[in-house]
Amino acid sequence: MMGYLQRLGRSLMLPVAVLPLAALMLGIGYAIDPSGWGGESQIAAFLIAAGGAILDNLGILFAIGVSLGMTKDRDGASAIAGLVAFLTLITILSSGTVAMLTNTPLEEVNIAFEQSTNGNVFFGLISGVVAAEIYNRFSRTTLPMAFAFFSGRRLVPILTGIAMLGVSLILLFVWPILFGALVSLGEAFTNLGWIGAGLYAFFNRLLIPTGLHHALNAVFWFDLIGINDIGNFWSGTGELGITGMYQAGFFPVFMFGLPAAGIAMWQQSNSKYRSQVFSLFLAGGVAAFVTGVTEPIEFAFMFVAPALYFVHAVLTALSVAFAAFMQWTAGFGFSAGAIDFLLSQGLPLANNPWMLMVQGAVVGLIYYVVFTFVIKKFDLATPGRKGPLDEQMSVADESPTKTTTTSSKPLTKEEKQAAIIYDALGGKENIADITNCATRLRLTLNDTDTVDVNKIKGTGVPGVNVVDKKNLQVIVGTNVQSVADALQDIVDTQS
Repeated sequence: MMGYLQRLGRSLMLPVAVLPLAALMLGIGYAIDPSGWGGESQIAAFLIAAGGAILDNLGILFAIGVSLGMTKDRDGASAIAGLVAFLTLITILSSGTVAMLTNTPLEEVNIAFEQSTNGNVFFGLISGVVAAEIYNRFSRTTLPMAFAFFSGRRLVPILTGIAMLGVSLILLFVWPILFGALVSLGEAFTNLGWIGAGLYAFFNRLLIPTGLHHALNAVFWFDLIGINDIGNFWSGTGELGITGMYQAGFFPVFMFGLPAAGIAMWQQSNSKYRSQVFSLFLAGGVAAFVTGVTEPIEFAFMFVAPALYFVHAVLTALSVAFAAFMQWTAGFGFSAGAIDFLLSQGLPLANNPWMLMVQGAVVGLIYYVVFTFVIKKFDLATPGRKGPLDEQMSVADESPTKTTTTSSKPLTKEEKQAAIIYDALGGKENIADITNCATRLRLTLNDTDTVDVNKIKGTGVPGVNVVDKKNLQVIVGTNVQSVADALQDIVDTQS
């Protein structure tokens, strides 16, 4: 079950990855014309409309992204099936169709069906999952000769469309109940105001190790139950000082807090490994500050010092709660880094955004002092401080085996890492599937007990997470795509 949910979380990275484009266009558009919808500038109106086209159709993007990400070979037929599923669902469950099917006056149709739009992320998730499951089961089905044209992948969108008739019928009764429950959950948090924002941030960080934080984010960041904090903030729809409260407090943590934590852990490391720890946290700190990608730092200590990671979750909650209390708001399309901050600070709903940088300086100091104290007080095993350091912190100098490449071209760092990881995993016979998200290799193996974890750590990666007997994650960093591609190339070349 955990592996399935992690695959779902991984698949969400594809549609989420397009959000920075929306943020870029909206940010520039509002910078040109900060007064509103671009009415004073044709260029601004052009950019704002283009950015809105992405945010207004997130449901479609999620349906396609999930259907691709959840399938075994990520074939385009699964994406078509995901789109077919989504279009079927939102059409049947639209207010007009529901009114006709239930013989109910349009004005009396449950408000839940007003959410049956292109932006419905929940429907997108359902559509993607259904399409992916049908693809995985029937993409190689062979039909009788008379119908052979529709065999295999061509059969998948057809079966998906049929399946969605049943799903739509179920949701006709279930969706209003589920929607009401989700609204109640969201209202419970929103009614708590800044405290609710802090609680959300706390659980957001705690779920990072499992990859399930994406599901929680969907409730608050997207239009799952009507909060839609990201979409409303960037489109200028909402309340000044309130909309953006589930985003703003992350900027001080990502841009200042975690880099400061990295400095603290570097200073507490053994002198023998300090240069390597410095390289690790320098790269992670730059990524966190500039782009808001925090996993290289977080995974470096969350498993070796879980108590310290709990402290990090508490500090994040306090930062988000304080920013919400002060009603300082800024938003992001991808994550809470400097790029998104600069793009969002001129938006109509950005409220005293530069105060978040002042808060960030304080948060950075708090992180440094607290991390230093906790590490020393409890003698925690942070990177380069305790444990099998020679294996964990030294960059492996092993040469790839002759099976890893057939080219005389010098290997890149990522290719060398992939070669060593391949050997540590036990070779092709132990590798069932290779995928990746923004910073992690997500590997499905036949048996994780045979993996040489220390050998993988020896490549200099921030961490390794053995999820269960079949699933393993390698936290690589923002260059994970290159490592994943190189690892897949190695597997493909083996006979």
